[in-house]
Amino acid sequence: MTLLAAGLLVAAGTPALAAGRLRAAFTLAGTTGEYTVTNPSSETVADWSITFTVPAGVTATSGSHATVSQSGNQVTLTPAFYIKSLAPGRSTYPYSPSFQLSSAVNPTTCRIDDANCDGSGDTPPSTPANLRLVAKTTTTAALAWNASAPGSLPVAGYDVYQGTTLAASVTGTEARITGLRPNTAYSFTVVAKDRKDAKSPPTPALAVTTNNPSEDTQAPTAPSNLRSTAVTSGSVTLAWNASTDNTGVVSYDVYRGTTLATTVTGTTATVTGLSPSTSYSFTVKARDGYDNVSAASAAVSARTGDIVNGYARVGYFVQWGIYGRQFFVKNLVTNGSAAKLTHLLYAFGNIDPVDHTCLSGVTKGTTSNPQDPSQGDGAGDAEADYSRPMSAAQSVDGVGDTGWESLRGNFNQLKKLKAKYPNLKVLISLGGWTYSKYFSDVAATPESRQKFVASCIDTYLKGNVKAYGGAGGPGTAAGIFDGIDIDWEWPGSPDGHPGNHWSANDKTNLTALLAEFRTQMDAYGATTGKRYELQAFTPADPAKVKGGWEIPKIFDYLDVANVQGYDFHGSGSDNSWEPNRTGHQGNLYADADDPYNFKFSVESAINAYTEAGANPRKLTLGLAFYGRGWQGVADGGKKGEWQSATGAAPGQFAEEAGTRGYANLLASVPNCAVQHDTAAVATSCYTGNGGQWWTFDDAWSIQQKVAWLKTRGLLGVMAWEMSGDTGTLMTTVDNSLK
Repeated sequence: MTLLAAGLLVAAGTPALAAGRLRAAFTLAGTTGEYTVTNPSSETVADWSITFTVPAGVTATSGSHATVSQSGNQVTLTPAFYIKSLAPGRSTYPYSPSFQLSSAVNPTTCRIDDANCDGSGDTPPSTPANLRLVAKTTTTAALAWNASAPGSLPVAGYDVYQGTTLAASVTGTEARITGLRPNTAYSFTVVAKDRKDAKSPPTPALAVTTNNPSEDTQAPTAPSNLRSTAVTSGSVTLAWNASTDNTGVVSYDVYRGTTLATTVTGTTATVTGLSPSTSYSFTVKARDGYDNVSAASAAVSARTGDIVNGYARVGYFVQWGIYGRQFFVKNLVTNGSAAKLTHLLYAFGNIDPVDHTCLSGVTKGTTSNPQDPSQGDGAGDAEADYSRPMSAAQSVDGVGDTGWESLRGNFNQLKKLKAKYPNLKVLISLGGWTYSKYFSDVAATPESRQKFVASCIDTYLKGNVKAYGGAGGPGTAAGIFDGIDIDWEWPGSPDGHPGNHWSANDKTNLTALLAEFRTQMDAYGATTGKRYELQAFTPADPAKVKGGWEIPKIFDYLDVANVQGYDFHGSGSDNSWEPNRTGHQGNLYADADDPYNFKFSVESAINAYTEAGANPRKLTLGLAFYGRGWQGVADGGKKGEWQSATGAAPGQFAEEAGTRGYANLLASVPNCAVQHDTAAVATSCYTGNGGQWWTFDDAWSIQQKVAWLKTRGLLGVMAWEMSGDTGTLMTTVDNSLK
């Protein structure tokens, strides 16, 4: 049988809104369903999908010319690349998307290109009922109403009008209108709207006259017994005993320090937008209908929770690991690391060199010269991110990509990883050594900060990655990332990658940039019901900490600082950095034999933060899941430690001289005898006089460092990066943190 797919009926007397550009006709043959899509409009439709509902208990699977996904009774058909664009007058026949149903049933509703499949216009929500006054003061009016019935789409919110002026927009069925004049008559109406801004007819007008302040000058009593009843990592819930007043208390103002945090009508409130692991002071004042305000309650202090229970286990996954390293997201499952991690940071996102926004939709390699000041300009890998099809063997769930999905590559595997480990948080990491060039520019002004942050939220949190290779498009990467990691190397310093832009104002501008991220992420989180995390990779060098990071102010906005606990010394892939002397790259304590004027150590790095006022529970300690090595190393009676060398040792890859992943180092550098410096707490290995000397973390050094960080009250561990490990080091981290 053939019929036009069902659209919602238009309510009598309510005009339908404009129809969509496409039509979709449904055919059922046995249990095989098929939609034939046509484009009767005058414009090409370049990207579309079909969503339809089926009766309870019915499932849809096995799509042809489309991928099929189902959530509850809603099914989404995402067309294959070759039918994704429809010119005017064209149809999908003979490649129309089809699927298998568990029962021979017709869909109950259908939408294509976010409009009804049969071409009928959308119906707006019904008019809200029972608009009423809940409370009023001399300058405010608290209104409430009954929820509207949805039209073609769910109700997304309500607009409250004061006369013909929009006074408030809310998602619930209450609104508090402020800024009114005392003893003045007002008229209010409310309209409901859906996500496409289709609006209901307005409610009947409600007349409200604000109170006359001269009629009452007596203030309420102060609220008593203010207490904290619950905390999360980003909120504190308070309760108090009610105040009394001769005309009645209408609301309570809750203050965080001296800042008004929220106003409520009851005797409980939840203050949101707070930073984890942070102490706050709160007071409450009562207000009556004549805007007489009580004295403040006694203050109560409350500390928000940590972002994790126990200890954080943070690991970086590198975008390029799927190539020469052959390290896929699935490897995190098979080597056991995914089950142990609390956070996975995906490295790296770049900054558009022209627009100064978060870059996406580009596959362009970096140049081969590490001294090139434009090495990372415009570089990215959309192919690896969301276009490259993964085979069944490379896939987290063992299901390979067909090559026609709108989301493939690492992003799709991260999505599958989160489904398998729902408590794992995945963050996008922006910058890194090669992509930090334009951070100073995007942080420089309020306008540049707002623009950059908005673009990053749009790209990575909302998932609006640019179309590339038949993948991507609006919303395709939504729900993958739980926050953003800032890896700016280095604010306020000329010691970053050659060509990096930097300024003496970077330090204060970085704080403002983090504040902008926190503000916009919280605003977006209010629409999704989720708190997004903000982390940063921060330096080990105390001079760079002092020059580029406002401690402790940044932690008003930053959830975690992942402190670099490695790269204290190294040879550099092009012998541009300490090629002629070996040195520990991650020693816990300063080494008395260290010949350099600066004495780097993990201890001095952490002290740079805590002595400046940072809460230790906002700091993780970075560990190296890789080694740095030299060749032509003299023994010097020290088995190569702090001795002369002729340059970087051969690396895991030709372009990465002087570095090897931990597992590769053990397997590929024969006769490298491991030695443990028990005074400095550092691991190295040496092949003998004139040979290679490598510095790295192993199980022994990790155990010592974790025991130390526990005594310092740190949040946990960060590892750079996961492809260097077979699971051995991560198991040591996990066991040591228990």
